[in-house]
Amino acid sequence: MFLSVFEIFKIGIGPSSSHTMGPMTAANRFLDEIRTGDWPRPPGATVAALTASLHGSLAFTGVGHGTGRAIILGLCGEAPDSVDPDRMDAIIAEVEATGTVTPPGHPAYRFAPQRDLVYDKANALPGHPNGMRFSAFDADGGLLLRRVYYSVGGGFVVSEAELARGSVADPGPEIPYPFTSAAEMLEMAARSGLSIAQMKRANELTRRSPRDLDAGLDAIWAAMEGCIERGLRSEGILPGGLKVRRRAPAIHAGLAADWQRNILNPMTANDWLSVYAMAVNEENAAGGRVVTAPTNGAAGVMPAVLTYIMKFEARATRQTIRDMLLTAAAIGGIIKHNASISGAEVGCQGEVGSAAAMAAAAACAAMGGTPAQIENAAEIALEHHLGMTCDPVRGLVQIPCIERNAFGAVKAVTAASLAMKGDGVHAVPLDACIETMRQTGRDMSDKYKETSLGGLAVNVPDC
Repeated sequence: MFLSVFEIFKIGIGPSSSHTMGPMTAANRFLDEIRTGDWPRPPGATVAALTASLHGSLAFTGVGHGTGRAIILGLCGEAPDSVDPDRMDAIIAEVEATGTVTPPGHPAYRFAPQRDLVYDKANALPGHPNGMRFSAFDADGGLLLRRVYYSVGGGFVVSEAELARGSVADPGPEIPYPFTSAAEMLEMAARSGLSIAQMKRANELTRRSPRDLDAGLDAIWAAMEGCIERGLRSEGILPGGLKVRRRAPAIHAGLAADWQRNILNPMTANDWLSVYAMAVNEENAAGGRVVTAPTNGAAGVMPAVLTYIMKFEARATRQTIRDMLLTAAAIGGIIKHNASISGAEVGCQGEVGSAAAMAAAAACAAMGGTPAQIENAAEIALEHHLGMTCDPVRGLVQIPCIERNAFGAVKAVTAASLAMKGDGVHAVPLDACIETMRQTGRDMSDKYKETSLGGLAVNVPDC
C-alpha cells in the first residue's frame, strides 16, 4: 500500500474535504471525461447541457457544507488547490445569472443551478454515503454521458468503476517499506533500524526527488501556518446563520499579553493548543484556505500540535516539522486503508479521532519517541475518540466541530506524553483500535454520520 503524504495533506478550501473539496474534484473529473474520456460518441453529437445530483449525506448536509457551491465552481473548471476564495462568490453569481458554465478548454454548457443541481434525499447511491451523479446532454436533451463519483473522505474521490474494482490508479514503483498495518510498520522499523518518518521518506522518494519532497512538505506547513495566522486575526460572525462568533483572535490576544508579562497558569498548554486549532477551524468554517489533516472537519488538530511543538520545544527545526508530517501521514494512511477517515462513513471518530492519532504520533516523534512509543501514542489518542458521532448543527462545520478540534489537539499531546512515559508496550494494539473504529462506524446509526438527523443537530436550536 502506498498513500502519499500529499494525499493525506491536501491544500484546499473549507468548509469540508468530503462535501466541498471532493465534489469540486468530481466535477473536474467529469469535465475531463467529457473532453478526453473513452465513451461512445454519436456522430455529430456534442455536449450542450449538464446536470448534477447529490445523494446521501451530500444531499442532507450539502447546503451547510457548501456542496452546491463546490459543484458549480468545479463545473467552471476551478480546483480546490487553486481556486481564489475571494472570487468564488462572483463566479457563482455569474453562473446563476447566465445559466451557463464555461470551463477552460470547453464550450459553454447550459447549467442553471436552481434547476440542474438536485439535492436528492430520497435516493442514496449504493457505493458510499457521499454520492454524486453527473450527466451530459446534447442540444435536444438526449443523454450522452452519465458518471457516478463518490467522495470518500479527506478530499479523495473515486468513480463508480474504480470503487467496484477496488483500485483508483496504477500503483506506481515499488516502495521499500510497504506496510499496510501498524504491526507491519513496527516490524519493518525494527528490522531496518529506521524511524517511521525515515521509512515514510524512503517510500516517498520512489515518486519524487529529495528536493521536491522537502519543498512539498514545506508548502504544506506554510499553508497550515498561513491558515492559523488568518484565523488569529480575522474577527466577526461565521457564515451560515448560526451566528457563531470567531473566538480565536480574542483568546489569542489574552494569551499573548500574558506571555509577554510571563504570566502562566495551569491551563496555559491547553489554551495555546486550543486557540491554534480553533483558528484553523474558524477559518475553515468561513470557506478559507486550509489543509486536509486528514479532513477539513479535523483540519485544526495537526496544525495546532505542530505549532505548539515549534513554540515550546527549543530543539524543534524545519526538519522536525517535515518528520512530524511524514510520521502523521504514515499513521493516517494505515487508518484510511483499514477503516475510514470519512465522517459520513464512520462518524467523527474517523475525522477528529484519526487526526488526533496522527498528531499524537507526530508529537511523540518530535519528542524522540521510538516507533513503539509512537504507535502507542496514536492508539491512545484514537481509543479515546471511539464512538464519536458526526452531528453538525444545520450541517455546518461549526458546532461542535470547531471546539472538537481543540479537544483533539489536547488529547493528542496528552497521548504523546503518556506514551513517552512508557516503553511502548501496551495492552491494545493500534491495529485493534482501528478495527474497532471500523466496526463501530459500521454499527453506528446513519443519523450520527454527517446527515444532521440526530444528536446535537436536532437538539440544539439552529438559530
